[in-house]
Amino acid sequence: MGSFEWTVAMRHLRSRRRHAFVSLITVISVLGIMLGVAALITVIAVMTGFSSYMQERILGTTSHILVTGTGGLSDPSGVLDEVKGHPEVVAAAPYVMGQSLLKTNGDVTGVVIRGIDPHLESSVTDLSKNMVEGAITELDDKGIIIGIEMSRQRGLRLGDSVTLVSPSEISSPFGMVPIMERFAVAGIFDTGMYEYDTGLVLVTIPAAREFFDLGEMVTGVAVKVRDVYTTEAVAEDLQESLGYSFWVRDWKEMNQNLFSALKLEKITMFVILVLIVVVAAFNIIGTLILVVMEKGREIAILKAMGATRKSIGKIFMIEGLVIGLGGTVFGLLLGLGLCYILARYQFVELPSSVYYVTTLPVKIQFLDVLSICLAAIGVSFTATVYPAHRASVLNPVEILRYE
Repeated sequence: MGSFEWTVAMRHLRSRRRHAFVSLITVISVLGIMLGVAALITVIAVMTGFSSYMQERILGTTSHILVTGTGGLSDPSGVLDEVKGHPEVVAAAPYVMGQSLLKTNGDVTGVVIRGIDPHLESSVTDLSKNMVEGAITELDDKGIIIGIEMSRQRGLRLGDSVTLVSPSEISSPFGMVPIMERFAVAGIFDTGMYEYDTGLVLVTIPAAREFFDLGEMVTGVAVKVRDVYTTEAVAEDLQESLGYSFWVRDWKEMNQNLFSALKLEKITMFVILVLIVVVAAFNIIGTLILVVMEKGREIAILKAMGATRKSIGKIFMIEGLVIGLGGTVFGLLLGLGLCYILARYQFVELPSSVYYVTTLPVKIQFLDVLSICLAAIGVSFTATVYPAHRASVLNPVEILRYE
């Protein structure tokens, strides 16, 4: 685009007393684009941060891949050897999983029991890094590790006694009674996720086997790989090598519903907030139409002096793009500023029992920001098409006849 079109376009957008109303609408259009872009960047960054936070916490508490069998694994050593033979696998450990009731001071709550090898657990999960009291490696067959929220709700401390009640029953002189075992609290972990911190307890594999009457069996094998984003391919390889009598699932499949819902929510919010930019684009259309009406005489003179329809159309497209670019740049700066403030000061507090997190997590991704900026500029450019066409088809003879 030549300097002629730019010069005329910039003069149209400058504030003058005679065109103060048009200039006001121009400012409103820029503010509309700015607020829309800032809202999009902030909301998408928060949603991306929440998704990343959930992924990090889930992968820190559970392993990347789980290998299970129908009714458990009777030969975990054979499965461990096969799994460790894969080049992408860094560690593997057996585990036992089951549900139970935890009884403390007369209160009973449902929990998930995970039987672990205290010396191998740190190689497949990050639970050992989340310990706030005690250590996983010090866990013995009479000890139990609980979450920090459970310790707060039940008033439990290290050394306190709790009772696990099994859903299985055994016969006694008094009839069928549930299996009950007493354990001492040997540690407390804090994963940052309310669901795990209130409903997950850890015991040793021998203790879990005895409690669930599994003999020498385990529930499955937990696997850690080099790259968490290659787990799908690794799981397929392990499924093929182990055979279909085993069930191999990666973290994406195990949490498919959660992450699919987060992705859908992110797309939905993007579409909804883009409507703010679309509304602002209508202001651009209105601004340019008013400019065409007020500058009709000047347009006629330019055409009489030899300006082509294409040049006239370019003038108004430049005006719309300048408004859109200005709003996008200011919105980008405002959005990034808000994200920085939210991440730096964390003044928005959330109930962890509802949202899993205590503050708004923020994560800015380049592709998200680029998509938002391109969408705003694209909407702004589209808004210039009709006014530019109207200006380009004006008949200078008809306009000047009534001047």
